[in-house]
Amino acid sequence: MSLAIGFDNEKYIRIQSEHIRQRIAKFGNKLYLEFGGKLFDDMHASRVLPGFRPDSKLAMLTQLRDTLEIVIVISAFDIEKNKVRQDLGITYDEDVLRLRDEFMSRGFLVSSVVITHYSGQRSADAYRRRLERQGIKVYYHYIIEGYPHNVELIASDDGFGRNDYVETSRELVIVTAPGPGSGKMAVCLSQLYNEHARGRDAGYAKFETFPVWNLPLRHPVNVAYEAATADLNDINMIDPFHLEAYNQTAINYNRDVEIYPVLDAIFTSIYGQNPYKSPTDMGVNQVGFCISDDAVCCEASKQEIIRRYFAALNRLAKGDCNDAEVQKLAMLQKQVGINTAYRRTTVAARERKEQSLGNASAAIELHDGTIITAEASPLLGSSAALLLNVVKYLAGIEHEARLIPDEMIQPVQHTKISYLHGHNPRLHTDEVLVALSVLSLHDERCERALATLPQLAGCQVHSTVMLSEVDTKTFKKLRVDLTCDPSKS
Repeated sequence: MSLAIGFDNEKYIRIQSEHIRQRIAKFGNKLYLEFGGKLFDDMHASRVLPGFRPDSKLAMLTQLRDTLEIVIVISAFDIEKNKVRQDLGITYDEDVLRLRDEFMSRGFLVSSVVITHYSGQRSADAYRRRLERQGIKVYYHYIIEGYPHNVELIASDDGFGRNDYVETSRELVIVTAPGPGSGKMAVCLSQLYNEHARGRDAGYAKFETFPVWNLPLRHPVNVAYEAATADLNDINMIDPFHLEAYNQTAINYNRDVEIYPVLDAIFTSIYGQNPYKSPTDMGVNQVGFCISDDAVCCEASKQEIIRRYFAALNRLAKGDCNDAEVQKLAMLQKQVGINTAYRRTTVAARERKEQSLGNASAAIELHDGTIITAEASPLLGSSAALLLNVVKYLAGIEHEARLIPDEMIQPVQHTKISYLHGHNPRLHTDEVLVALSVLSLHDERCERALATLPQLAGCQVHSTVMLSEVDTKTFKKLRVDLTCDPSKS
């Protein structure tokens, strides 16, 4: 049973690293590369481009490791308000240290941290002292009044010239951050100004995986990116500057297109001319050249758009987003000609619920197209029952087999309710896996069932109810793509 591949990962690593080398050479062997998105654990890219590995960008940069250093940027505003990365549940200031450790463990040089939007915040000062106690170089970049439109002030000694000059020693400087709005671009531009003031040549480029500039505007891969940023209301658009300069259609997004005239003015103010004729020119992304099966990527992207739609419906039910985000995602589904019924697991799970007279139900689609369903019982939640059903199927164990005896489940339920004061006696997915693990010591069937878990990566699951945090995290760890109806019953 194999997962369809639509992306040539090895080609990507090869041509992307070579393209960055060419861009470094273009600017006298000193390039500040603003890195948008995630440098590793890029699960969105791996979902919409099957074959793209979550750590592909790090693997690509490994080809350049001896010539690069990493600068991590964090905004003083985010330190002040303890901004949290929702996917990890940790604050941005903690994530800076996590990122640094991750990069260094892979042999990359992390030379410093830049605190942007600084205006004397005590929390930023305390954070700087904390980092310096760990031997980390820290620099301040200040708020510039009228940024980014007051070009005369920005490109002056009272603007970028007031910022700390970030000492770097290698020809490629990767500028990254825990999340958006940190000020990565401003750090790069400030460095260009200060390098120029010191009589040194340096260049700037931008690394963004999405939207893919050389795919059509309404290609599902690009629409999936718009779905992923629906909360930011990013809009994909044809780059008008690129079209005018080259008579070539290229796809970018609204924020880059809107800021380009300002960047053009800043570049011109620093260097006397802008080396780039369009925002697309600034990018180095080669992803579009590495799609090996367009149909596979289109299908994966459509599933991603539906997944994002269900995620927004769930957040709306919890009061964590607004109607506008949900409506935009519904519109994006229409743009690629799909609705929720396009997702086979959604239809199968709802049919199972109807057949079971309203029991919470779930369905999974395996890589060969097989659909397996399950419903809640007094002993198991629907997602736990589904997990048991699917591992039995994959291990060739008859469906009627009771891998976990009832007499083993009941004491666990008693503990959950009587001692842990829970309200739901049914076993969750993680509890089922623990039980199988214990039983696998003496039951060869349980051992075989557990051994099939890696085959679930990339499979599609739908639940007719919103799952608990425990079940959601379990599916995420199994690399299963999960959607849920916005219902509690």
